[in-house]
Amino acid sequence: MAKVINKAIFSSRVFSINQVTYHTYHRVMNHIDPVQQGRYYKLNFVLRQPKVGGVFNCEKCIVNLWGRVYLFRPDKYEHSVSKIESGKRVLLSLALNI
Repeated sequence: MAKVINKAIFSSRVFSINQVTYHTYHRVMNHIDPVQQGRYYKLNFVLRQPKVGGVFNCEKCIVNLWGRVYLFRPDKYEHSVSKIESGKRVLLSLALNI
């Protein structure tokens, strides 16, 4: 199984932009992203959907547009991605910690 490729485009203490690529057979188990302080928001744009699998699940999304744009609080709500059976999943992920 190929590793996740997390390419940092921009990173600061408060804001970051990453391109994240998940390959076939990868999955993200249900979890919460801990933060030291403040509120943590993620805005994910799915640039490439896998052919089969790789479905994002979140306990509570602030915004979910067409299964391709998600705004959520990863520090507060459990989230996961089902196993990618075929293809790959590519995201543009914007994170804000305020």
